[in-house]
Amino acid sequence: MPSQAEDPRLTPKFVEAVEYAYEKHGTQTRKASEVPYLGHLLSVAGLVIENGGTEKQVIAALLHDAAEDQGGKETLAEIGQKFGADVASIVAECSDTLETPKPPWRGRKEAYIRHLPEASDDAILVSLADKLDNARATLRDLRGQGNTVWRRFSVQDPQLHLWYYRSLLGVFSRRTDSWMVGELRDVVDELEQEINRQC
Repeated sequence: MPSQAEDPRLTPKFVEAVEYAYEKHGTQTRKASEVPYLGHLLSVAGLVIENGGTEKQVIAALLHDAAEDQGGKETLAEIGQKFGADVASIVAECSDTLETPKPPWRGRKEAYIRHLPEASDDAILVSLADKLDNARATLRDLRGQGNTVWRRFSVQDPQLHLWYYRSLLGVFSRRTDSWMVGELRDVVDELEQEINRQC
């Protein structure tokens, strides 16, 4: 039976954020699947909760893709109005672009990696949780579906995905001692082994 917290970390504002995430992403699915995209957002928020994150960090985790994928600067401003400047700032730092259409993949990823060393601790936590959940999903699908999994991405070379995860790990390992860094490293190692097996 769960314990009762005298001062719960999550308030009704978190529920409001879940509803807002549903409003923005409720009809979306993960790439080339029927899995509701909300599952990813809830998983990222769950990782932040498990890491001891604050409510602002958890809300930012739920909304980390909202501006990038659902409205750019207008959505970011709306997030600021509804959930505060701190949440909007984390979301902005976790977005690799607010432009539509998005710039080419490689340039976006290189810019994101360059930006991470100066990002806030809040953004590092949310970004780390996001990348961990993405890497887990890719590994799981690669094991279940084989190399066809790469067809869902705009960049289909698995070595480029490994480059991106390894580059992110280099930054995360210098910025935080979170247990998620070790877990991400393990998942990326397994992902590399699986890629090599299937080549």
